[in-house]
Amino acid sequence: MRFVVFTHSLISDWNHGNAHFLRGIASELLNKGHELRIFEPRDGWSLRNLIESEGDGAVTAFTTAYPELKSEFYDLKSINLNAALRGADVVLVHEWNPHELVWRIGEHRANGGKYRLYFHDTHHRSVTDSGSMAAYNLQHYDGVLAYGSVIRDWYLENGWAKAAWTWHEAADIRTFYPRKADANEGDVVWIGNWGDDERAEEIEEFLIRPVAELGLRARVYGVRYPAHALKALSDAGIEYGGWLPNYRVPEIFARFRVTIHIPRRPYVRALPGIPTIRPFRLWLAQFR
Repeated sequence: MRFVVFTHSLISDWNHGNAHFLRGIASELLNKGHELRIFEPRDGWSLRNLIESEGDGAVTAFTTAYPELKSEFYDLKSINLNAALRGADVVLVHEWNPHELVWRIGEHRANGGKYRLYFHDTHHRSVTDSGSMAAYNLQHYDGVLAYGSVIRDWYLENGWAKAAWTWHEAADIRTFYPRKADANEGDVVWIGNWGDDERAEEIEEFLIRPVAELGLRARVYGVRYPAHALKALSDAGIEYGGWLPNYRVPEIFARFRVTIHIPRRPYVRALPGIPTIRPFRLWLAQFR
């Protein structure tokens, strides 16, 4: 079969957790012999920030880690959907895409597209920013693939889609599997972005304070940490490692004794039952 995917970014996982799941899906489709085209915007927010923060070497490292995965860049104003979607059997459009693109692909389907068309939702915005999500025109989509039953039901109850299914995130075991430690770098490691204060109190309660009180050797990886958060880490004696390529997570886990999972508050309070990708990675990691 021929699959076409529109995503915010395949290349960059800088504050873009969906890239991890997408890479696993893409690898699995290719492994099963399907044809695959993945489109991402030429000036996508995540890729732009990655290059500004880490340089072009981060992109080169991605292509080394995933030599089989390729993106095609597009410009919203000039993209030729006839060419992009020619011969497609299944088209998957991620919810980080612009409203205009989502609508235009739906119109293309309505005007003779023979493919199955799905909207892929992997975020809490359907509940926490309903206005923005309701503005997506999914009239001509076959349905929504939601990464939790709560989100699936929300689409159906609000009449945003005519059909919806639950499609949980999972870890690609070709990348996320136990590794043998090649070094001992500390007691505790936590890998996670700051998240717009969505878990600031929890990071303080479950990570910063215990590390300081117990005198543990700890390190934090992630991006978008404001100055006051970096100071809190430093005051607790926690090393800040900055951005970490997601495919290096198992390697880093193996070098520390333990890690923890600190979910974002919207998932705990508004979206119970959604297994985000981080616990899957934890279960597959090996701790000494």
